[in-house]
Amino acid sequence: MLVPRRHAWTIRILATLAGLLTLILSVWVFIGFDWGKAGLGTTNGYQFVEWYEWLPELGITIRLGIDGISAPMVLLTGLVIFTGAIVSWNIADRNKEYYALLLVLVSGVYGVFVALDLFFLFFFYEIAVLPMYLLIAVWGSTRKEYAAMKLTIFLVAGSILVWVAMLAVFVESGAQTFDLATLAQHEYPRAFQLVFLPMFFIGFGVLAGMWPFHTWSPDGHVAAPTAVSMLHAGVLMKLGAYGILRVGFGLLPEGTVFWAPFFIVLGTINVVYGALSAMSQRDLKFVIGYSSVSHMGYVVVGLCTLTLIGVNGAVLQMFAHGVMTALFFALVGVVYDQAHTREIGIFGGLVRRMPWFVGFFAVAGLASLGLPGLSGFIAELLVFIGAFQSYPIIGVFCVIGVALTATYILRLMAKAFFGPPNPAWSHLRDMRPSVWVACMLLAATMLFVGLYPAPFLDRSTASVVPLLERIEQFR
Repeated sequence: MLVPRRHAWTIRILATLAGLLTLILSVWVFIGFDWGKAGLGTTNGYQFVEWYEWLPELGITIRLGIDGISAPMVLLTGLVIFTGAIVSWNIADRNKEYYALLLVLVSGVYGVFVALDLFFLFFFYEIAVLPMYLLIAVWGSTRKEYAAMKLTIFLVAGSILVWVAMLAVFVESGAQTFDLATLAQHEYPRAFQLVFLPMFFIGFGVLAGMWPFHTWSPDGHVAAPTAVSMLHAGVLMKLGAYGILRVGFGLLPEGTVFWAPFFIVLGTINVVYGALSAMSQRDLKFVIGYSSVSHMGYVVVGLCTLTLIGVNGAVLQMFAHGVMTALFFALVGVVYDQAHTREIGIFGGLVRRMPWFVGFFAVAGLASLGLPGLSGFIAELLVFIGAFQSYPIIGVFCVIGVALTATYILRLMAKAFFGPPNPAWSHLRDMRPSVWVACMLLAATMLFVGLYPAPFLDRSTASVVPLLERIEQFR
């Protein structure tokens, strides 16, 4: 904010360095997290803990820390903001305000993942959501005002449900604190949990793109500028799933057991409906937008299995899908910036003019359809095993979703990237070196997770086990 607007490149470099610094710190936190000492629901289970008094008379404290569930999400946020800052170098119009809002948004995302105080978790949640309106309405395209307003209305409506349920938990606990660990120790009446667990689940589920509250998401993806689409699909949708797990499941275990069969059905509809919708799209961004709806369905299914393997799969799927969609949207931006269209059918033979672009897109596409060796495979496999253990029919529909994903991804690549080249696009050039670096980082991460998922699963297991042990008491 202090750099004069005329120094556009100074602003770009400063924002990118901020993204690089947060990525380095995120990697340091992820590696430094000792999963052998983790445990959800106890203060000692969190690491890197900091706290500051804010409104002690209301029991509100700025309390921050990391556990095995939030550690991968912090790493994901670092990856996406650094690569998003790089691919945004082509933003020429008011790039000072653009980068400022982008970094404010990411500050909110980080805050949600590290907040141990329910009030500040909600506070950061709103900070992460609200800049999206301006980022889409000012720098977006394709019905950007409509998409920005629709997104804001849906997400604010979901936030109202979370706010009401949050205050109800605070009052019912009688603890005079918003500390999550303290609130989790209180045993809430069964009737209370049956009423307010759906409010948490639906309120957070709106941001997670849960059917039938998902319709804002594809429109938001399409209208947003490239880096905002990367953050939107890669990180913001994960805030919803994280809120369900951290707040809903963590505070109201008996309500979780009662409502899980209902919400796992909604998650399954997400999987199949999103994939079928993606098959019928002609716009590259709409395909990826509906694909995100489908893949977030796997996260909901994994969470609602209430099994260790299923919930672990959901956490890993959140990370894997975040990296994958960030790569997808970065690549779509490469084409759209030059061609000013995303119509799949009018391209053809792009592999001859843009080999690196097509290669990276193939990696993301193969991860999306669950190719072994890439991040999507192991995450979806764990979700499938958890689903078959708890609800075999649900597992069958999830496998059908993978088959549909393979269909639309391979068909898209065949139409747009292979076959005879279209002379109309002879001017297209492969990606800039800076974008190549961003895409290589994301692709390498997907390969690393696919080949060696143990660091992620070790951390999430350490925090998921205590949570499920508490939930198991009510099954």
